[in-house]
Amino acid sequence: MYVTTISDKTNSKVFDPRAWGLSGAAINNLAERLYEFWDRYSECFQTSTRDVSDHALDYLSGILRMTTERNFSNIGRACGQSPQNVQHFMSNSPWDTQEVLAQVREEISQTQAFATGGVLILDQSADEKASNKTAGASRQHNGRLGKVEMSQVGTFLAYANDGIWTWIDGELFLPESWLTKAMAKERARLGIPSGRTFQTKIELGWTMIQRAQAEELPFELVCFDTLYGRSTWLRRQLDRGQMIYMADVPADTLVYLNRPVVGVPPRRAEHKGRRCSKPRVLSEENPVQVRQLAQRPDTIWRRVRVRVTERGELNDEFSARRVWTTKGGEEPVQEWLVMRRDSDGRVYYGLSNASAETELERLAWGKCQRQFVECSNQQAKSETGWDELRAQKYVAWEHHLALTILATWFIAQTKLDWRQRYQRSPALKQELKVDQLPELSTANIRQLLQAVMPLPQLTVQCATDLVVEHLVNRARARKSRMKTIDHKQSPP
Repeated sequence: MYVTTISDKTNSKVFDPRAWGLSGAAINNLAERLYEFWDRYSECFQTSTRDVSDHALDYLSGILRMTTERNFSNIGRACGQSPQNVQHFMSNSPWDTQEVLAQVREEISQTQAFATGGVLILDQSADEKASNKTAGASRQHNGRLGKVEMSQVGTFLAYANDGIWTWIDGELFLPESWLTKAMAKERARLGIPSGRTFQTKIELGWTMIQRAQAEELPFELVCFDTLYGRSTWLRRQLDRGQMIYMADVPADTLVYLNRPVVGVPPRRAEHKGRRCSKPRVLSEENPVQVRQLAQRPDTIWRRVRVRVTERGELNDEFSARRVWTTKGGEEPVQEWLVMRRDSDGRVYYGLSNASAETELERLAWGKCQRQFVECSNQQAKSETGWDELRAQKYVAWEHHLALTILATWFIAQTKLDWRQRYQRSPALKQELKVDQLPELSTANIRQLLQAVMPLPQLTVQCATDLVVEHLVNRARARKSRMKTIDHKQSPP
């Protein structure tokens, strides 16, 4: 890693903020920009009995400016609100999450720079929980930990366009065990809607994609990882909805090189049993795993420059061929099998319903979209405190989702506006000897916002009061545990 010296900064113009399009006036106006952003959404936080939009501004500015432990109590203290007010605003206030998210998607639709090139990315995220007392928490696969653990899982839809990224929708996954009669009281305690029925993560994802399409959000491609990509049902739904997808699939995915014949097998004369009524593949050709196709000598690989990244030119090898897929005796569908081989020889596979005339360059672009956004996705989760939520109720999860999406959209709008208004010096590339300059990151925008909207510093008295409050809460927790132990040990 290169370490900058004082001499470097003194002698080089590359450290001039103006060369990077960093306007002092724009930076100093960040606080006003955030206020104007919040004001556009303030009506979403007006309930039938009161206006809670001030709490929304506090929470939004808190998760953007704070760096760690962005729980309700700490956000309240940092923004001059009582922790109880923040708790009530997030866990009990009846403002509508979907109204907020619909307005975000509407603003994206009205952004001229997003008229073309938009991509939807379907993803999921699991957050570890201490117990099953939190809405949706159960022992389930946690991709972040790589094992089955007590977790709460959300399914998310993101929007990306030319390096700009934001979340636009999300749904809390409720395992089937949460929707049994035995869990009725717990569902009521945590505010889980009474009409909620079981939906798989794939079905939740499809619901969000349908919302985006119904609202005429401009996108040209839907991308998703192997969890969703292996779902023939989801791919067929997208195809029927006239949406182009690029679905990551595992290496053992089965495909046919020729269209298989599907139908109900004819009854043989000598067969006296029950006649088969379910359709199946009747042709003799066996399916092959996609990894076998990657190794075949007749598979042609071509190096394709997809785009330039901050780490250098992405110039991997790609191959694409038309294949047929079918499952459960359904009519076979022809798709593109798109294979990407990186510099280490690892191969990644995808299926797409792009037209038969689609060029390899376009398929390669589509195959890389999810990977380009994946890093930004993880960064935004950590930068906006998504995984720091400490609340049990269903509505708290939904409200945290709405305000996190507002935070990512504020960052995205700021990046786009500054990119359009403040041009960078063409000499930077030449002086730094690079062909692509890095974009502003979420962390960069947050750092500037922290400078113009500094968090209040604790006085000695406030710090002392916090320590006392912490000790009291610990003592109360011990009292609660002792009562539980006494209850269990007392005779029936």
